Amino acid sequence: MSEPVLEKTPKSKYARVLAISNQKGGVGKTTTAVNLATAMAAAQKQVLVIDLDPQGNASTSLGIDQKAREIGTYNLLMGEVALSEAMVQTSVPNLSVIPSGVELAGAELELIEFENRQDCLKKAIGNQSADWDFILIDCPPSLGLLTLNALVAADAVLVPLQAEFLALEGVSHLVRTIDRVRTTFNPNLEIQGIVLTMVDKRNNLSEMVESDVRQFFGGKVYATTIPRNVRISEAPSHGKPVLLYDFQSKGARAYLDLAGEVLKREQGAAAA
Repeated sequence: MSEPVLEKTPKSKYARVLAISNQKGGVGKTTTAVNLATAMAAAQKQVLVIDLDPQGNASTSLGIDQKAREIGTYNLLMGEVALSEAMVQTSVPNLSVIPSGVELAGAELELIEFENRQDCLKKAIGNQSADWDFILIDCPPSLGLLTLNALVAADAVLVPLQAEFLALEGVSHLVRTIDRVRTTFNPNLEIQGIVLTMVDKRNNLSEMVESDVRQFFGGKVYATTIPRNVRISEAPSHGKPVLLYDFQSKGARAYLDLAGEVLKREQGAAAA
C-alpha cells in the first residue's frame, strides 16, 4: 500500500523549530547546536535549546548542573510538564534550555506504548512556542524514535557534517529518513543547510571532502565551515559555549558567521 501524501500546511506564527541531526556521532552536532544557539541569542533572538540526547552534552555545555535537570525532556515527552515548566535559563541572555536527564535513556522504550508516538515532541511544543524566535533540538546520534520525534516537530533540519572520507555515506541515510518523514508525517520538513565541521585547511583530504560535499549538495552547504579548534574542544569542560569561553578564537568567529548565514536563510524562508 502506498504511503499517504500530505498537503503542506500554512506556516506557523510561532518559533521556527530546527533539528540539529546526524546519525553519526562525533561530528560536532551538540557543539553546533550550543554555539549556534548562543550566536543567535547574541543577535537578540529568543532561543530555546531542547536537549534530546540522553547523554545530556548540550545541557553540560551550557553549564546546567545535574540538580537542575530533575525536570527535563523526558517529562516533556511523557506529557508531564509544559514547555515553560521544563525550561531552565542559561547564563547566556536570551537563551534557555530544556535539559536532558538520565531518565531520557529509557524514553524510546516507553514511547513505543504511546499512540502516535512520533508526535509527542510536536504536541509538547504545540502552540507554546510563541515566546521564542527559534527552538533548536539537539538530536541523539541515531535515527531512532527520539530523532523521529524531532524531525516530526521540526520545520527544518540542520546537518553538521564532519570533513572526512565516509561523511557522505552517513548523511545519505539521514537524507532518506528526512524524505520518508516528509512523505509520511511532516510535509513541511526541509533541509535548512549542511555545515562542514572539524575542517583542517592544511589537510588535503578535508579539501577533497569539502569539494565533494559542495558538488553533491550544492547551495544547501553553508559557505561557513567550522575549523578544528582546541578552544571549541575545551569549552564544554568549563560549561560554556566557545563564544563565552574564548570569543576571539577561530571557532567562535566561525559560529558567529554560521549564525549569520542561518538567519539570512530563515529570513528568505519567511519571505517565501
